[in-house]
Amino acid sequence: MDPTAAPDPLATLAFDVESDEVVGEGGFLAVRRLRMRNLRVDGSRSAPYVCDFLVRPCGLDAVVVAVWHRRADGGIAVLVRDGLRPALWFGRPPGRLAVPDPRRRVALTELVAGIVEEADRGRDGLRARAAAEVHEEAGFVVDPAAIELLGAGTYPSAGSMPEKFHLAAVEVDPAAQVALPGDGSPMEEGAVTSWLDLDAAIAACVAGELEDAKTELGLRRLRDHLAR
Repeated sequence: MDPTAAPDPLATLAFDVESDEVVGEGGFLAVRRLRMRNLRVDGSRSAPYVCDFLVRPCGLDAVVVAVWHRRADGGIAVLVRDGLRPALWFGRPPGRLAVPDPRRRVALTELVAGIVEEADRGRDGLRARAAAEVHEEAGFVVDPAAIELLGAGTYPSAGSMPEKFHLAAVEVDPAAQVALPGDGSPMEEGAVTSWLDLDAAIAACVAGELEDAKTELGLRRLRDHLAR
């Protein structure tokens, strides 16, 4: 570190919170609304502003799991899941899209993922949660010890939600798949799984045929992991 460098203003910034409330409680998500000012290192204050972000009572973070197997030809196949995403149907009216899209989605293709619950602590807790989600959403019973964590977690949308994604992978035998148990939620009705070639799946992300950011990141982390 350069001792002559100017102080980092963000490192010394503090906040004066004038009010803190949670609005819209009673559902899966709520909004925490802070009315606040920045306290600068010179003692001055910013203009007041509102900082809104989503809060989720049932768990802060999530696991994203790349379920994969090695084909007879040596290639890698990954499991993806098509499931309901009503927020895309109701939250993206065609007239408001920055780039027109002829598709109006009610479902999305994604990797297995699920909320990390309060009891899921540490790396072993992440592995246990990942194994539970693989069973519910993909129909495979796997040992939590077989779950491989793919590097550090990442914030998908820090401007609106403090959630962190923890990326993982597990190798399975496709013949061992059973009917998807699900978690009992109507949100999981009609979900189906399929297998894609790993490289082709990543290319589909780039082409806009597979449009889920956590899925693209999980696929790329898996490819890097297997290339070591």
